[in-house]
Amino acid sequence: IFNKKTSYEIIEEQGSHVVKADSEKSASALYHQIDVDLNKTPYLNWRWKITNTLKGVDETTKEGDDYPARLYVVIPGKGFQLTPRSLNYVWASHAKEGSDWVSAYTKKVHLLALQSGDNKAGQWVVEKRNIKEDLKQYFGENINQILGIAIMTDTDNSQQSAVSYY
Repeated sequence: IFNKKTSYEIIEEQGSHVVKADSEKSASALYHQIDVDLNKTPYLNWRWKITNTLKGVDETTKEGDDYPARLYVVIPGKGFQLTPRSLNYVWASHAKEGSDWVSAYTKKVHLLALQSGDNKAGQWVVEKRNIKEDLKQYFGENINQILGIAIMTDTDNSQQSAVSYY
């Protein structure tokens, strides 16, 4: 929990079990610790759906660091820095699709906008990423393992609300 708990629940939709995330001025994630060897399993596949984006946010600032949908890939710290780092795939509200930036909160988090805007709101979007290649591109090093993944729908900075599905 970063700030007030986002509601996460497993629901059935069209014969599949999915996670519904309901964020009301909140920011918390669901984290799954998992050790994955990226030399053997470099790809991550998922699908997500949003109902709305957030109004008037600049995702590159602390005040606008909110997303209707975000997926974290958590990796080990570097050198003597034991604090984990992460690559966040986001469904942005306004940042251009394909754009990337370092978190306004910490240099240990890099964000990549895979989707942006309301154009596909209400539709399931399937994603497939080569995490090993993305980590090399955005962190500039060969990273061979991930420590976990997380999903997060957050609206605490903008004081808005969003409902998304994973």
